[in-house]
Amino acid sequence: MDFNVKRLAADAGTFLSRAVQFTEEKFGQAEKTELDAHLENLLVRAENTKLWTERIMKQTEVLLQPNPNVRLEEFVYEKLEKKAPTRMNNHELLGQTMIDSGSEFGPGTAYGNALMKCGETEKQIGGAEREFIHGAAINFLTPFRNFLEGDFKTILKERKLLQVKRLDLDAAKTRLKKARMADARAAAEQELRMTQSEFDRQAEITRLLLEGISSTHAHHLRCLNDLVEAQTTYYAQCYQYMVDLQKQLGSFPSSFTNNNQSAASGGASASAPTIPVSASLPSAGGGSTASGGRRARVLYDYDAASSSELSLLADEVITVSSVPGMDSDWLMGERGNQKGKVPITYLELLN
Repeated sequence: MDFNVKRLAADAGTFLSRAVQFTEEKFGQAEKTELDAHLENLLVRAENTKLWTERIMKQTEVLLQPNPNVRLEEFVYEKLEKKAPTRMNNHELLGQTMIDSGSEFGPGTAYGNALMKCGETEKQIGGAEREFIHGAAINFLTPFRNFLEGDFKTILKERKLLQVKRLDLDAAKTRLKKARMADARAAAEQELRMTQSEFDRQAEITRLLLEGISSTHAHHLRCLNDLVEAQTTYYAQCYQYMVDLQKQLGSFPSSFTNNNQSAASGGASASAPTIPVSASLPSAGGGSTASGGRRARVLYDYDAASSSELSLLADEVITVSSVPGMDSDWLMGERGNQKGKVPITYLELLN
């Protein structure tokens, strides 16, 4: 019990001595041992590394998840060590909406088929985005976070300890200056040697840790390369998906209609005529297919819904032509002796 009391009293005395030394330094009433320039520069570099690592992390998180509410929710789940619920991203939501609307309009129509193709591509982009975010979080954000929560916390701890050892050293120097009796001077000199040794040792430990920031920079550089590579892959995937989609949409013979009507002076109105792209195809007279029809490759299987239609098999090549008065979403198809209407969205014109 007496030992504990004495120890507490000694700790209180040491704390008071440090507090007095710190206060007197602030008011310019006591000398302060300055760190060497190299160590000071290392401390500044470590602080800058911490500051900019935090800023880069924050902006990267905003890039990967622009919605602040979702970021907060993910942060809470992370702290609770629970898996956040899987939700569709914006591309996937748009894609699913396009697919649903395309199904409603019908895949046999040009618009419905195009909506479904766009929707599938948007969902592909959404999947690529999900992979990019996952990879960036593991290969970029996690190493940055590990530095802040690991190495830098250790540096901060040893730096605070260095500050304590410096206060002890300067307090010992002050006591030596004030000592008048020989015994008091001898004790103060011994205390000074001990505190100087402890300060030098702690300064060396802190210096070694701070010099390790160079390794941190090298590691973060590799992480930066990983991020750039992940972005390159992601954007290349998105570009390829859109190029493929553009080609698919470009193969659709579609119609451009101007439904805007302008009022005439007598109250009558006129509308622009519908001009189907398929009008460039050779026409058939009397309902028969013209001998000069165009060749077309079938994109998907199609089951005829009536005797006036022609069933199709994917990848087969048939002859098609337009027939006056036929719906612009359909062409007349011919395979050998078989003839019938075929949906243009199922075809790719070859010549």
